[in-house]
Amino acid sequence: MDVHEYQAAEILARHGVPVNPGQVATSPDEAGAIARQFGGTVAIKAQVHTGGRGKAGGIKLAHSPDEAKAAAAQILGMDIRGHVVNKVLVVKGAEIAKEIYLGVVLDRPARQILVMASAEGGVEIEQVAKESPEKIIQRRADPMLGFLPYQAREIAFALGLDSKLVNGFASIALKLYETYVKEDATLVEINPLIITKSGEWLALDSKMSFDDNALFRHAQTEEMRDIAEENPTELDARHSGISFVKLDGDIGCIVNGAGLAMATMDAVKLYGGEPANFLDVGGGAKADQVAKAFTLVTADPNVRAILINIFGGITRGDEVAEGIKEAMERVKLDVPLVVRLSGTNAEEGKQILADAGISATDTMDEAAEQVVKQAHA
Repeated sequence: MDVHEYQAAEILARHGVPVNPGQVATSPDEAGAIARQFGGTVAIKAQVHTGGRGKAGGIKLAHSPDEAKAAAAQILGMDIRGHVVNKVLVVKGAEIAKEIYLGVVLDRPARQILVMASAEGGVEIEQVAKESPEKIIQRRADPMLGFLPYQAREIAFALGLDSKLVNGFASIALKLYETYVKEDATLVEINPLIITKSGEWLALDSKMSFDDNALFRHAQTEEMRDIAEENPTELDARHSGISFVKLDGDIGCIVNGAGLAMATMDAVKLYGGEPANFLDVGGGAKADQVAKAFTLVTADPNVRAILINIFGGITRGDEVAEGIKEAMERVKLDVPLVVRLSGTNAEEGKQILADAGISATDTMDEAAEQVVKQAHA
């Protein structure tokens, strides 16, 4: 789950990170009133769950309430990477002396939490990683020991910070790590973390993502969910108990089991295709779930073929086949369908499908190759 910048700032502030004060506006008049309250220069920032706001014109400076009102009028309603701006954050202007990137993520291969920083703050960290990876300073925190003060100071010195600024940076880095752990986050970053001309540290922009599986422990965070920012199909899937993530390809995938779903997408890519989604229909794969899965997949106009890949373990192949058969009767498909059925009672299941005019392959590779050919025929 993602949250807006202003919500991330609220969470960071609870953990003692100095943030730039701001207020949310949903109309130009509100933005002008907030700017008048703050006085001086303000920044008007689009609140959407995507990056690239600055390049898209979603961040503007205003030197008066009237300018703030005009800027908000331009930003509200703007489409940024498929996200419509419904609210803006109005924040006080800051005099920047230096910008730094600071972030915390999970390093899965190392099974440790990675704290990273770069003196190239204010720039997309992906760009820095691609063009100048040596400029990203990294330290890993042992899950048993945590992120230690000496590691935070090492990062500060590696960034070339003046000795007077080291302790301030280390304090914020430690608090950011604490936020990541205590909030069950998957990403916490500040970009930029600035030093003002008066020598103060300030988190000027922040981003946070959370582990959906841990939200039951964080009711306050769950309440921050902005339904308007979520993909409607993914939202529908979650309410139906189906794990679904929309992707950019044209081959719809309906699979039982998350691991098999990942392997299926790999197989599709191996044969030159691009998956349109990740979809785990669950262990049962009954008619209702399969029919719903069809609805979710075909809602994407880019889908040119569908691959159903079922491995029957606890679930029996004949039950799955009945589910597919019933689902096909409920949902009209206008694209080719390829089915792979294996495992418990797979032969019985294939016969049921054959009687319904649906053929099934034996291997995942064969099914992936077939669906790619049919999608591009």
